[in-house]
Amino acid sequence: MRYAVISDVHANLEALNAVIKKIREEHIDRLWFLGDIVGYGPDPLKCIETLEKEADVLIAGNHDQAAIGLVDIAYFNPYARAAIEWTHDILGDKERAFLKQLPIKREMDGVLLVHSTPIEPGQWHYLMSVKDAFKNFRYFKENVCFIGHSHQPEIMELSPDNRITVYREHSQIREGHRYIINAGSVGQPRDGNPDSAYVLIDKNSIKINRCPYDIVSTQKKMRLAGLPAGLIDRLSRGI
Repeated sequence: MRYAVISDVHANLEALNAVIKKIREEHIDRLWFLGDIVGYGPDPLKCIETLEKEADVLIAGNHDQAAIGLVDIAYFNPYARAAIEWTHDILGDKERAFLKQLPIKREMDGVLLVHSTPIEPGQWHYLMSVKDAFKNFRYFKENVCFIGHSHQPEIMELSPDNRITVYREHSQIREGHRYIINAGSVGQPRDGNPDSAYVLIDKNSIKINRCPYDIVSTQKKMRLAGLPAGLIDRLSRGI
């Protein structure tokens, strides 16, 4: 079984289309999506339509829920809040209904999918350190947990003797070990690399892949939509 895991598209259609094209070339069997279809970017409607068609499993992110009024936008920074308000006005009834029915986590086949963290997934905490990982491993029973939210792709491996090793690009899935895997972000990478990130799982191999896309076209759309300049500029720097 070969499958791909993606997260945090954030209404960036150019990035999403580029990743889906690359994934098709990988001949995967399943595509799992970890939340935040919308927010920040200029193409929420088309990204919802594309993921509804292409993804086998989808869960909700905090921006998805905020755009339909299920999460208070007061805690978002001003740039994010402005983009959420813009997205809210763009969404139609069909898109709102689709986002509303998305769960915030899925448990299946020994794998947990959650946008933020296994600890209180609806509170949208961040998992940013080995210390955070130690806490979160205690809150799920599965061997593998996929997350997004921080836009920082990495693989955290917990050994049977309770040590954590962090991998940035590739790891094997070892018997008796457990994993938290952050798929990074398709639409707004923040690890200093502007290329879209996604995870490819092939038997016992985990690989974080990168995919370039037409950043300039996305930025032009964002300017035309009147989205904040800070959100536009950061795409080309991957921050």
